[in-house]
Amino acid sequence: MKKLIDYINNNVLIKITSLKTASVITRIIAGMLTSKAIAIFIGAEGLALIGNLRNFVGSAQAIATFGFYNGVVKYVSKFKDDLQNLSKTLSTVFYFGFISTILISFFCYFKADLINNLIFPTYNNYAYIIKIFAIVLPFYSLNMFSFSIMNGFSKYKILIIINIIGQILGVSIAVLLIYQNKIDGALISVVIAESIIFLITLVGIINRRSLAPLIQVKQFSWDFLKKMGPYSIMAMFSAVILPLVALVIRSYIIENVGYKDAGFWEAMTRISKYYLMLVTSLMAVYILPRFSEIDSIKEFRKEVFSFYKAVMPSFIVGLFVIYFLRSYIVAFIFSKEFEPVENLFLWQLLGDLLKVLSMVIVYQFLAKKMFWHYIVTEIFFLVMLYLTSIYFVDLYGVKGAVIGHFVSYLVYYAIILLIFGSSIFRVDTNKED
Repeated sequence: MKKLIDYINNNVLIKITSLKTASVITRIIAGMLTSKAIAIFIGAEGLALIGNLRNFVGSAQAIATFGFYNGVVKYVSKFKDDLQNLSKTLSTVFYFGFISTILISFFCYFKADLINNLIFPTYNNYAYIIKIFAIVLPFYSLNMFSFSIMNGFSKYKILIIINIIGQILGVSIAVLLIYQNKIDGALISVVIAESIIFLITLVGIINRRSLAPLIQVKQFSWDFLKKMGPYSIMAMFSAVILPLVALVIRSYIIENVGYKDAGFWEAMTRISKYYLMLVTSLMAVYILPRFSEIDSIKEFRKEVFSFYKAVMPSFIVGLFVIYFLRSYIVAFIFSKEFEPVENLFLWQLLGDLLKVLSMVIVYQFLAKKMFWHYIVTEIFFLVMLYLTSIYFVDLYGVKGAVIGHFVSYLVYYAIILLIFGSSIFRVDTNKED
């Protein structure tokens, strides 16, 4: 555990302070301000619609970019002094991403009415929102492509500035649109928020114009695309399917319980997302690269328990504080209308605890490219989440959705422990495998 604490003190906190903390805190504050504006000017019913649109937008963006972000960062960093391979990396990702983005954009634009009917139950007048999203989607993809290049070249300070300015700009536009156009303004802000950041990113990449000549059609490489495949599919799988499952569950709540209750569930998931950002940022910075370095079962077990001992007690205390202050948190982030959200905290917090416990171990799938382990367990979890949520919603109303969240992660964590049981609970620690 001392090694973990020393690493956090000497490395992780420096990285998070310089790269993660500023952007994460800005994102949390921006999210809270937007949630407050929605609560005041729109209400719980509107929040449910916004949640459905946000889930659809997230899935479409993940498909358009094909989950390339982390892979591009890795290979740009690796080949930044090798112009031939760097050219192959940039060309392959740019042109493949361009084609996939254009296809998704065309589909969204010309099937806007169909998508509207799927994500806005009983509403049929928001197809124009989907068309706006289709038009701005290429700018989002260009932004993510530019971000990955800057990250690969370790341009952390520029990324911080862009993230902070982007969040401030995004929340300013969102609040203004919500104030002027209520629900329509909120929906427009969801589809344009991340795309307009590209205008700021252009300033950040202006000094990397020398990279433009490296992007050539003839440098497109199918071999490189195959190397990126496992990273892309694993990154894209949850980014696409999980939001769609959430959309289906929320739509079920809308149809069988009501829009307002669906809005309460969306409010609870937003609060959950805010406090989970902090711990997941730490995990992404430390756990993934550390597991990539580890070659022995003994070291893997040691790192898992070290993280549990160093981080989980503080996280658990934080969850207790959140639970006992839930009424103040709901009033601060939302409004009096959202008081019923207080009844959803217990099961959501318990589920989030199990989520973090399992994520620490699941990072091993990503670190060691355990492709099929990751895909099969994710499919199992998503099916469990859908089935348990629907089952418990039928029994307990909106509270059933957070009970389903808890039960799904309980079973998921048990499965993960079964897979890694021999590695984690092995008694003989003197022998390394």
